[in-house]
Amino acid sequence: MNDTIEIQVRINGIDETQRIQANTTLLSLLRENLNLTGAKEGCNEGECGSCMVLLDGKAVNSCLVLAAEVDGREIVTIEGLGNAKSLHPLQKSFLKHHAVQCGFCTPGMIITALGLLHEKPEPTEEEIKTALAGNLCRCTGYKQIIESIQAAAKEVRAESRSGRVA
Repeated sequence: MNDTIEIQVRINGIDETQRIQANTTLLSLLRENLNLTGAKEGCNEGECGSCMVLLDGKAVNSCLVLAAEVDGREIVTIEGLGNAKSLHPLQKSFLKHHAVQCGFCTPGMIITALGLLHEKPEPTEEEIKTALAGNLCRCTGYKQIIESIQAAAKEVRAESRSGRVA
């Protein structure tokens, strides 16, 4: 039995039509079908946050979302935020504040932070900690990550008003 379905989704500003197995996760669609490998497979249970993407502006664990559920919706991955010539303010801030070591958790942390800043443009330290509760980092500790998000918040707000930020 061939249980495939066709979905249409906007990923990083590009409309995609994909034929997938009904049980394909969003993470598999991104990594295997579209070669967008910024979202990482960590625990595959929604516990580590390494697979975070924005789904209609909200941070979600892509390992827990079936690709069929994103039909007609909008996804932003870490690849959709910036590039080598023009980093996103959160990416710049993570570098500036030394919030990156091995880098495995970094895409998920940045996507989670961006989802938070969409909801709360001026988050408190406690709100940042709460938002990051589902993201695990084994290298840096969280101090530099929290400082990075705090420092980037003002610039993200300014760019959001100008329409430039995802």
